[in-house]
Amino acid sequence: MIRGALVALLELEPDLRVVADVERGEDVLPAALEHRPDVAVLDIDLPGVDGLAAAVQLHAALPACRTLMLTSLGRPGTLRRALAAGVHGYILKDAPPEELARAVRAVASGRRVIDPQLAATAWEAGPNPLTPRERELLALTAEGAHAREIAERLRLGLGTVRNHLANATAKTGGRNRIDAIRIARDNGWL
Repeated sequence: MIRGALVALLELEPDLRVVADVERGEDVLPAALEHRPDVAVLDIDLPGVDGLAAAVQLHAALPACRTLMLTSLGRPGTLRRALAAGVHGYILKDAPPEELARAVRAVASGRRVIDPQLAATAWEAGPNPLTPRERELLALTAEGAHAREIAERLRLGLGTVRNHLANATAKTGGRNRIDAIRIARDNGWL
């Protein structure tokens, strides 16, 4: 329903044309290759392949297509991950409706568009303190895996897994692993 409303909103603009809309992340690249859009408007929370992974695939296969993230994930870490994935714009779903059309035009013309409040928050928050391994282990823990299971799956020592998880907990300022997961998610680090 939301995707349909966004398509209808963009179709009201005389200079914009929606050439395709897809429901799942794995459908982004095939649709883009078929229709060759100037701008792909993506959500991070797509079923299947997430919007960030879809943006990376899109940039690799169709570099002329620029990407605009339209998402409810207004967290500094998520913005940083999106920029690292090569997106050209990042606006929040609660922005005024006319902001979407303005952002599409700006991104199409080669400019970057980032929600100003989120950009300021990201600037103040600093970089993600977690290493890639700490993020990986914290994410597996968030999925319900225990330290022993993670150690077996990744062929690591149990002590190594516990050390990484303890480091991640300390770096996030969490009281325990559950709190570390919450803090990491809130900041977009996971």
